Amino acid sequence: MSFQAARPLDPVRWLVAPAGVCLLATLMMALPFRLLGLQLPEPVFPMICVFSWAVIRPSILSAPVILLLGLVLDLLWGSPFGTWGLSMLIGYGLTLTMRAMMTGQSRLMLWFWFMIVTGVSVTAGYLFTTLAFEHPPNIVGAIWQLFATSLLYPFANRLIDRFDDADVRFR
Repeated sequence: MSFQAARPLDPVRWLVAPAGVCLLATLMMALPFRLLGLQLPEPVFPMICVFSWAVIRPSILSAPVILLLGLVLDLLWGSPFGTWGLSMLIGYGLTLTMRAMMTGQSRLMLWFWFMIVTGVSVTAGYLFTTLAFEHPPNIVGAIWQLFATSLLYPFANRLIDRFDDADVRFR
């Protein structure tokens, strides 16, 4: 819980800035850099926004931004156009549906929810990619991506703490 004074949600600070940071982090991890001969993992950084925006406050602006983030991931990773956008919108919808159960939970429990939402989104992306290419992608790579993305919860928690008190309807 944040101890800052309540302030209205500014779309630039609440939507554009976190989305930009997630895209920048995604681009940084996509650089052709190898450490000890291994490629760096490619976590789905926009999952931070997907989860946080649904937990903080449902907004009509969040879904189009999530779709745009997903389309950028599709272009970057060579996925069929719309795969990650739809996958992350499924995760956003799941988070919105379960939002009442998440309210008031501990950070550890929210991390568990983040892992579930991430698992559903990565599984959806895996299935959509399988349908598009008519053969499954590397399952080990998908599991590593799920694991690496699940480790991003502290950043989602920071975003939730930063804007949690901005919506006066939930006080």
